Amino acid sequence: MKNRQLYLSILVVALSLGTAWAIRGQFGHEHGAAWAGGIGCLSLLLVAKREDWYARFFSITMAGALGWGLGGIMSYGIVVGYGRADDFVNAYYGLMMLFVIGGLYGYVGGGLFGLALSNTAKNPVKWANLIVEMVAGAILFYYFIITEFEWFMTPPRSEAWAACFGAAVAMTWFMVRHQRNSALRVAVFSGLGGGFGFAFGNFLQVLGSVSGIKFNFWNVMEYTLGFFGGLGMSYGTLTSSWEASESSQKKTSQLFPLLMVVLLIPFTVWQQNFDTKRIYDMLTKINVLDGSPLFGLTEWGGLVLILLLTIIWFYKYYISQPNTLTYSYKEVHTFFVGHLSLYIVFSYIITGAFISIYRPEQYLYTLNLIVILLLINKTRPSFASHDIGLKKWSFNMAAVAILIAFLAIIAINAHDELKGAQKRFGVEVVEEQATR
Repeated sequence: MKNRQLYLSILVVALSLGTAWAIRGQFGHEHGAAWAGGIGCLSLLLVAKREDWYARFFSITMAGALGWGLGGIMSYGIVVGYGRADDFVNAYYGLMMLFVIGGLYGYVGGGLFGLALSNTAKNPVKWANLIVEMVAGAILFYYFIITEFEWFMTPPRSEAWAACFGAAVAMTWFMVRHQRNSALRVAVFSGLGGGFGFAFGNFLQVLGSVSGIKFNFWNVMEYTLGFFGGLGMSYGTLTSSWEASESSQKKTSQLFPLLMVVLLIPFTVWQQNFDTKRIYDMLTKINVLDGSPLFGLTEWGGLVLILLLTIIWFYKYYISQPNTLTYSYKEVHTFFVGHLSLYIVFSYIITGAFISIYRPEQYLYTLNLIVILLLINKTRPSFASHDIGLKKWSFNMAAVAILIAFLAIIAINAHDELKGAQKRFGVEVVEEQATR
């Protein structure tokens, strides 16, 4: 029974983060990833049923959102092209580098989420120290890996993955020094899930391209990153032991996290994506006549929704609350549903799915939301501490590398040359580089 509840709980989180990450594909960059990551963290708080976490659910969600969002600085478009190559070396390289990129998304996101869970009055996280160390790690690793050693992953694209890697190493050292073992466990499982999900998603994208089925298989790849990342983050959390924290918080301590989650991140998503040209190109593509009021409604409707919901959430979760905050499961659940629903609505608006069915994958988000809502109240997990030694972890990582090799072999035998394929290694690449 305990295992069944555990599996149900991690499934709910996987569906939540998978759905949000697929939506994130319409927006991209740090802000889109932060909104999606925050939704995954919210769902995990709900299935955990820990009342001592609810009073600070905004600060925990913000930490996880910023962690998942950090990976948004990484470029991976050309790496996806490597995975579409027709030879093993390039295809395997592409899948393994997507494992690294997806792993960094999950590792930092899960790590900051885990640190926020472990943050108590008796054992507070030294956030200022952590931020300084992560920034220093990002600068140092980027300087040596990229500037000095020129170990490029995605030439000629941005190599910001090295900065994320440096930040992840610094965060790891911080957690080890301060014995944040549960947070480290969440980071590792979340990274493993996100990494495998990204590599597996590219494999599915290749097979989908070969199949000839008209569907957004890029969106499938995004969904699998979130799904397996959520699977890993929830498993790491629910199989770790956590110190009991305070069941109430000072009201002022949640003001900035609340504004970050409900206003600043969504506003940035709107400001960076709902520009006039993108709206015009999208609506004219689906035959909306020039001069239609839909152009203005589409561009500004998202902002109106953000401001309206910000007023509602700010009143409900701050103004109407006493000086000592204690939120209930129902209150967290209400916010989760509203926050995910707004992200779905944003996706419908930016793709024109609210007036056209040319993007059928959009409606699967609503179906996912319905399934999540049907399952989330049925979760009753029990926390249990599971230890995994370095030897077993090394074996697991080797097993994943071998599995990805098999995926690469299957992929290259399923197609000839594909549109969008890239070469990182080979005679052609060497000759081209020699002529530069």
